Amino acid sequence: MNDIKEGDGGFARRGDGGKYKEALDFLYSQLPMFSRVGGAAYKPGLQTSEQLDEWFGHPHRKFKSIHVGGTNGKGSCSHTLAAMLQAEGYKTGLYTSPHLVDFRERIRVNGEMIPREAVIDFVERWKGCDYDGHPSFFELTMMMAFDWFARAGVDYAIIEVGMGGRLDSTNIITPEACIITNISPDHMQFLGDTLEKIAGEKAGIFKKDIPAVVGEAEGSVKEVFQSVAEKRGTPISFAEEKPELTLASRVATGGWDCDSRLAGRFHAALSGDYQLKNINTVLCAVAMLREIGIEISDESVRKGFAEVETLTGLRGRWTRLSDTPLCICDTGHNEAGIRSNMRQLGELMESRPQGRLKMVMGFVADKDIEHILQLLPKDADYYFCNAMIPRALGAEELGMRAEAVDLRGKVIPDVREAYEAARADASADDVIYVGGSTFVVADLLATL
Repeated sequence: MNDIKEGDGGFARRGDGGKYKEALDFLYSQLPMFSRVGGAAYKPGLQTSEQLDEWFGHPHRKFKSIHVGGTNGKGSCSHTLAAMLQAEGYKTGLYTSPHLVDFRERIRVNGEMIPREAVIDFVERWKGCDYDGHPSFFELTMMMAFDWFARAGVDYAIIEVGMGGRLDSTNIITPEACIITNISPDHMQFLGDTLEKIAGEKAGIFKKDIPAVVGEAEGSVKEVFQSVAEKRGTPISFAEEKPELTLASRVATGGWDCDSRLAGRFHAALSGDYQLKNINTVLCAVAMLREIGIEISDESVRKGFAEVETLTGLRGRWTRLSDTPLCICDTGHNEAGIRSNMRQLGELMESRPQGRLKMVMGFVADKDIEHILQLLPKDADYYFCNAMIPRALGAEELGMRAEAVDLRGKVIPDVREAYEAARADASADDVIYVGGSTFVVADLLATL
């Protein structure tokens, strides 16, 4: 089974463009997909995942895994750890969500997306089985990832939690270690209306005798993690209690230059102030992985930080689209992510006193945007748009709700057209920011 290599046509090249499109159409239209339709697709619980796992022969038992959850930063941390394991020479799987442009971004082996033939093969096997349940898009896509990782013969797979943790589909795995980046208000209608309740759901990935790292936690949230870890018998460490891992950090062109006791001096390629927290979380995770016997050299740590985008295909994290005018896109979409990005934009504009900030913004309809809109700068020009998904908040409505809090601008529904309008209006000193929703960034990147 493990002799199939990624991209080698291990399925006799039965797939073509038509069959691949049919497979995607089936995944998108026949099964509910949370990122497109929202809460209607949310199905908590592990029963379906366990049944699918049994039907496909328990593929996740055929490779070792590392489980990564949290509210913000889990994608960046997942990709960075995957890059480090790749640099060390391990065949590394990476399962993340959502995708930006291509569905296959969700499932990678050593940075290479799952082949179209493998997607077709999995869907055909699923459609031909006698299972009478109704899995969600996420449940079936997750099983596709596990099946492909087993077939590709990966050594380790980094598995990103979809939502929450306790009842998330991915929680059927028994990982070598787990990581929780942080807790912030998001998906509160599903995970709980307090940070403590959300932390309890996220901590649901803790398991007996399997070590866990928590990146950021304080006060009552930290107490929740400690309590769950004690009840589960989970060895736990907190990255914030180990500031010596990152001794110093400086803004550099295209990221951060850092000094660390764990890996010496290195360059971290991911930009954005929030990446400093992710850097320390990853370093703490590396220390934990070394303690349980997973070899990751200092050189692999440095290479993983420096080449994460090249090694894994990561995009959308404070990504620079052009220099004149400076255009940046970022997938930060909840309160903590937006707050961090606005703080950094404020600092950036202070260094450009002649410049003007232009914001190309769109949101999903089920987001509590009234609170988020209050975080956005009033001294900016806005271009309100909406991503091409059913769940998107219409640009006209967004413009009206923004105007109610003194944010004014143009309503241009098409994301690319909104971006081009901002560029046409911009001077050389201006800054254009594209964000608000992962899907706005995805729509733009798909057209560039």
